[in-house]
Amino acid sequence: MADFRIWSDEFPANGFMTRAQEFDQQAFGGSGDNVSPALQWEGPPAETRSLALTVYDPDAPTGSGFWHWIVVNIPPDVRSLPRNAGKADGSLLPKGALQLRNDYARSASAERRRHGATSRRYIFRIHALSAESLPLDANATNAVAHFMTHLNEIDSATYTGLYELK
Repeated sequence: MADFRIWSDEFPANGFMTRAQEFDQQAFGGSGDNVSPALQWEGPPAETRSLALTVYDPDAPTGSGFWHWIVVNIPPDVRSLPRNAGKADGSLLPKGALQLRNDYARSASAERRRHGATSRRYIFRIHALSAESLPLDANATNAVAHFMTHLNEIDSATYTGLYELK
C-alpha cells in the first residue's frame, strides 16, 4: 500500500506557487488570477469514508494564521481536484463536496495569498475521515469545520507551497 500523500504538478514541494494562485485583491497586495492549483493524492487508509481538504497559512500576521480554503465531504474514492476547483460556484468540485467560508469570509475560492512583507508557507492538507460526511453547511465557521474534521480524522497528508509577492 502506498503512503498517504498529496501533491501538485503546478509547483514543487516547498517551492514557489505562481501568480495564477495569487489573490486578486489590491487591498491584500495581490493582483493574480485567484486560481487554485490542480491537486492529486493517493494512499488514504482503507477505512476512509470521506476526505476534507484544507489550506492554511501559518505565517499570516494574525497571531493564529489564516485559513484560505476548506472543502469537506469529498467522496473517499476521489483522488484529485482539477485546477480552479476552488472557484466560488464550486462547479468543479466532486459531487457532494462542500466548500466553506475561508478567513476572508468568502464562500469558496482557494485564495492562497500574501498578507505582509515576507514569503509565506501554504500548507495543503488532505484529511482522511471516519465519517461519511460532516454535518456542516456552507455557513459553518472555520472553527466548527476544523473541530469536526479533526474529531473524525484517521490520517492526513500535507504538501507545502510558498508564495512571495514580487
